[in-house]
Amino acid sequence: MQRHILIVGSGAREYSLGMALSGENMCLYFFPGNGATELLGQNIAPKDNAELLSFIKQNYISLVVIGPEAPLSEGLSDFLRKEGICVFGPSKSAAKLESSKAYMKDFAMKYQIPTARYLQSSNQEELFAFAKTLKAPLVIKADGLCAGKGVIIAQNHLQANEAITSMLNGEFGESGKNIVVEEFLEGYELSVFALCDGEDFVLLPVAQDHKRLLDEDLGPNTGGMGAYAPTPLCNEELLEKIKNRIIAPALQGCIQEGHPFCGVLFAGIMVVENEPFLLEFNVRFGDPECEVLLPTLDLPLLEVLDYCVNGEIKQAQKRLQNAISHKFALGVVLASANYPYRSSPKAKITIKDFSSSLGHISFGGVSKQEGELYANGGRVCVCVGIGKSLKEARENAYKICECVEFEGKQYRKDIGFRAL
Repeated sequence: MQRHILIVGSGAREYSLGMALSGENMCLYFFPGNGATELLGQNIAPKDNAELLSFIKQNYISLVVIGPEAPLSEGLSDFLRKEGICVFGPSKSAAKLESSKAYMKDFAMKYQIPTARYLQSSNQEELFAFAKTLKAPLVIKADGLCAGKGVIIAQNHLQANEAITSMLNGEFGESGKNIVVEEFLEGYELSVFALCDGEDFVLLPVAQDHKRLLDEDLGPNTGGMGAYAPTPLCNEELLEKIKNRIIAPALQGCIQEGHPFCGVLFAGIMVVENEPFLLEFNVRFGDPECEVLLPTLDLPLLEVLDYCVNGEIKQAQKRLQNAISHKFALGVVLASANYPYRSSPKAKITIKDFSSSLGHISFGGVSKQEGELYANGGRVCVCVGIGKSLKEARENAYKICECVEFEGKQYRKDIGFRAL
């Protein structure tokens, strides 16, 4: 029987979800999608939730997969569930783990999840005084969602006070009316993803993201310039600590708070002398981590999502754990000329043929014009290489990068450098 599935979002993450879900018995819709998701299904543009619901019912959509954080924090999953629609994605209350950094830090403290020392407040003098107690550098975070831009690493106390002042004065609008000041943790980062059904969870291979624009982790922070999975930087002992000290207490905490978590819980972890500390929670697949995690699954993605939405992870735990393949995947983001500073002119994309055995391309910031794809966003696409080793996956990813051309193309040449 044909399944009808709706994917909410417009980035390379949603394109990757579509690729993993596509098949002859699948009918895919994207809201709003991008210029390339039309190759996998149909893009739709309802003007409001009522129109969206009407479309879902008329087209017999049996599952809605919500990709980005904004619709989750706005309560789209609650609205659809009330109408009897199956949704992969947490409730608005559970999504506060991402939509409010202050809430997340207080939640971590309440449930004894190891995290950096912090103060959350809207009082400038309080924040200045607490910042003084920390050694530089310091981390200053706007409380609300800022599309990845609301975190500032202050190199000294003067910079910290300037960041606090500019946030409270409206640099990030309402998102910066409350601020978190926290100590800077020195170590290396990991991205850990738990698929959750409200009570139980299963971990995906641990990934590592590369946030900085330039090689050797230089330049400004971005939404992510590449990722790979699994990473050899997380051994079994460390993974058990992350599972028992961070993921399990968080999911139990969600139950105790009255909003069980169904969807993907993404923990950004800082490892300091082999001890894991929570940097942040996100309540959806990361981008570009999603693009490298999905190829490591040997089970059909739809089967995995069904286990989550039907509360069946416990029964399928062994099957899910055995579904993690022994493949490696590495993704390199191709970004537009002026990313991340400002928008870039539209640029036509040309792609030379390459063997599918190397991997694939996941398209993000692209539009379609007269049958041609154009780069029209910051992060244009992710070239995903797959291999039996991380080295092979990396070589394959960079071979694919050379096959994609558009004016102003920029990308990092060292994705995976910490492991290789």
